[in-house]
Amino acid sequence: VQLQASGGGSVQAGGSLRLSCALSGRTFSSYVMGWFRQAPGKEREFVAAIRWRDGSTYYADSVKGRFTISGDNARDTVYLQMNSLKPEDTADYYCAIDTNPGSRSSVYYSRRNYYNYWGQGTQVTVSS
Repeated sequence: VQLQASGGGSVQAGGSLRLSCALSGRTFSSYVMGWFRQAPGKEREFVAAIRWRDGSTYYADSVKGRFTISGDNARDTVYLQMNSLKPEDTADYYCAIDTNPGSRSSVYYSRRNYYNYWGQGTQVTVSS
């Protein structure tokens, strides 16, 4: 299983970026895909997740109303649309997947150790 994250870049505050995470290597009927971010000197934190089975989405409070996670089933790709970006959104963004979510509660989706595969990071820099 491979996850390829892309779409990072540098923008000014108030701008937008769309990150992509492409899944390859195997096909899964059900999974949970998450986005996390890690700023310099800080721990990796949850940003958003999507449950493929029913399209349910979950967000960190810090990004609610500004970020949108979505999926393209035909392309096995998950997107993170980021609007109204702030300097505090500056971080390396990582996508991750749980390939066997079963019936586990969504309360787990924000936990780093919930996911069994991770992609490489894509850097997002927001200037004021």
